[in-house]
Formats: sequence, C-alpha cells, structure tokens
Amino acid sequence: MMCLICNNGSTHFGSTTVMLQRSESTIIFKNVPADICDNCGEYYLNAEVTGRMLQRAEEAIRKGTEVEILRYAA
Repeated sequence: MMCLICNNGSTHFGSTTVMLQRSESTIIFKNVPADICDNCGEYYLNAEVTGRMLQRAEEAIRKGTEVEILRYAA
C-alpha cells in the first residue's frame, strides 16, 4: 500500500510502539503489529489490533493507571 502521509513510501508488515494518552493516563504498547511506511515510518493498524489496544487501555485507565507499558498480545 502507498503511504497516505508522505505519498512516497510503501508499507510493509512489521511491529511498532504505540502510545495512547487520555487525561492523566499514558499507556504504551510495544510490539504492535502494523503496516509501516518504509519512507516516513508512519504506521497503520487494522481494526482488530486497534480494538484490542483500546480495550486494554480502557481497563488500565479504569484501574487508575498513570503510566503503563504493555506488550501487545494477540
């Protein structure tokens, strides 16, 4: 797929780190499967991966987490 951000690179499958923030909470996910641009590094997540991350982040926020680093698990 052609990168929608830089319009110069192509994406390839890999893994990345994603940081989500809401109010006072920061949740970092490592080893997230994504399509990554070989030119600018922009990443694209599919709906299933995004849904799982948001669910886990919501659970952490409900527990009152301020900062949490999680390894993505399918």
